[in-house]
Amino acid sequence: MRTATNSIRPKTTTRQLPLPISVMAALSAGAMFSLALAPYFIIPIAVLSPMLLYALLKKCDSPKRAFWLGELYGFGTWVVGAFWLYHSIHYYGGVPSWAALVLIGAMSLIMGLFHALMAWAFVRFSAKQPISFAGFWILQEWLKTWVLSGFPWLFVGYAFTDISWLNGIAPIFGVFGLSFLAVFVGAAVIELFYRNIGHIMIGGILTTAVVMISLIGVNWTKPTGKLTSVSLIQGNIPQDLKWQEGFGIQTLGIYAGLSQSEWGRDLVVWPEAAIPLFQDEASDHINALAKQANADGSAWITGIMYRKTPSDESDQATFYNSVMLYDANQVSVYKKQQLVPFGEYIPFGGLLDILPGLEGVASLSRGDDKQPPLKLGGGVGDTIGAAICYEVAYPETTRKNALGSNFLLTVSNDAWFGTTAGPLQHLQMVQMRSLETGRWFVRATNNGVTALIDHQGRIIKQIPQFQRDILRGDVPSYVGRTPYMVWGHYPMLGFSLVLIFLSIMAKKMKNTTAKREKFYTADGVVDR
Repeated sequence: MRTATNSIRPKTTTRQLPLPISVMAALSAGAMFSLALAPYFIIPIAVLSPMLLYALLKKCDSPKRAFWLGELYGFGTWVVGAFWLYHSIHYYGGVPSWAALVLIGAMSLIMGLFHALMAWAFVRFSAKQPISFAGFWILQEWLKTWVLSGFPWLFVGYAFTDISWLNGIAPIFGVFGLSFLAVFVGAAVIELFYRNIGHIMIGGILTTAVVMISLIGVNWTKPTGKLTSVSLIQGNIPQDLKWQEGFGIQTLGIYAGLSQSEWGRDLVVWPEAAIPLFQDEASDHINALAKQANADGSAWITGIMYRKTPSDESDQATFYNSVMLYDANQVSVYKKQQLVPFGEYIPFGGLLDILPGLEGVASLSRGDDKQPPLKLGGGVGDTIGAAICYEVAYPETTRKNALGSNFLLTVSNDAWFGTTAGPLQHLQMVQMRSLETGRWFVRATNNGVTALIDHQGRIIKQIPQFQRDILRGDVPSYVGRTPYMVWGHYPMLGFSLVLIFLSIMAKKMKNTTAKREKFYTADGVVDR
């Protein structure tokens, strides 16, 4: 048997792009992503942006290099897509502009780690196929919903909220299903350049199947025929005045004045923290308003800070961001579950007690994760699944709150973010939650966007931002459950993990085969 050492076939390698080009490409691909979301709606970028990252990783043989390409992509995504945080940090937090920029940069580096680890694992373990890339992508989006309490923002799937022919996907697979489809299609397009017919065929079959599911147009939920007349009060209270000492009663008076013409509607809603006082501080005013509302046949919901007094002198009071329902001489409370880090609670706050001067720094408490829906009609009418502000970014939290509800309600105060993209990205998430649950969403805000959103995620009515106004409409009651309400994100997550596992096994088999074929003769006969 001949051994021709001089004719050993060289090991094939992927030609990597020059480092400066790769760095700029990764950073630019991430930075462009937010243009796919509100308020820009350049939807093809939702496919193009991850597609460019896939192309870079396809040419990358080094897991370490892949990590940094993923980090740059993630940094670009967050430093541009979440730059609206600068407005809150600088203008309302009193942080100097340079320090606010440093904080935004640090946050973007931290959030970029999700894409960095995804890229590292994709190159290190998988066979670098579109299916595994999409699977890893969904895994990192899911991790953002709970790691360190989560920051589930800037998901690819949100770009497709207003694409009607894809509306059938969200009620089954949720926002992750739309993310998977977009990322997979983009990666499959790259395979066209490599003429990998197998990947292209799989891509075509999977895409066709998903689109067919979407076009079926199953109505998973149905209206009961009952309508609830609602009035949503947008007070447009300036954020720099709202929390000033002594302004709380004045704010309450503004909302009370706007509501005088609305008593008699089935439901009157004030936004998050519309009353910037604890419920026990303003009890006389609140009781008078509740009495008037109920006398005129209205239920009244308001955002308010809720203080639970200790039952024992040794206990401390607990504080909640909440909404309270006053209806037919009964009071119901929903307490916010998902709190904003550093805004509503201090992560690892217990450690601060060991530092001089920081003992007992107060945080809000989390509401229970199994709170019942709010009930109208003295507890016998329609039920409302509530969510406060930031909570609508959490698909699983909203899904659980929707169980047993006839429609959904969220109150918010986006005045912190001015005219930036943040409030409009926030509204887009509410639209997606309506699609996932097959229910109308009532959204009342301090300064916009106050809106009524139907069960297909369409904005039926809204009033402009930054003006004092009232939105009136009729909200239909719905019953039934979408598949997403029943199963949540678990089918999509499980599917992604299976694809990742299969890709890892495919790479191992490929490596095993390569190790067996050590030497090649000039005739191409293997010498084992």
